[in-house]
Amino acid sequence: MAIEQSVDNVLEMPQRKLVVAKNDIDLSNNNQNDIFILMVQESAGSAGGRGGGSGNRKIDKVMAFSCSEGICDKYFESFDPEKIEQFEIPYSAVAMDIKLSSGRQLVVQGLVDPDFINGYRELINNMKNQ
Repeated sequence: MAIEQSVDNVLEMPQRKLVVAKNDIDLSNNNQNDIFILMVQESAGSAGGRGGGSGNRKIDKVMAFSCSEGICDKYFESFDPEKIEQFEIPYSAVAMDIKLSSGRQLVVQGLVDPDFINGYRELINNMKNQ
């Protein structure tokens, strides 16, 4: 069984990822936040930008964390392609400054969008009820 990964560790991983959060990510405070991390599959030709919009982003793992009072708990994780393909990919993701629990600044690709988060949470609830 894999060692439980903290949200800090996942955000610091070198693998490309898309981060969607309900609020700005500052893990050094006690604010409530939902954070979804969509890990981008590493494949030939996916390095660098998608010049002129060519190419695509294939997600191979989705994780969700709920943060409150300085603690982030992972409440969802899936490698299942059938589940992953149901998550809308945020093509409007931009470079986003975040702060880890140590106070260290990091730049990730992502966006703050409560509507995306609400849709993702609804999707997870539907998956659990199937």
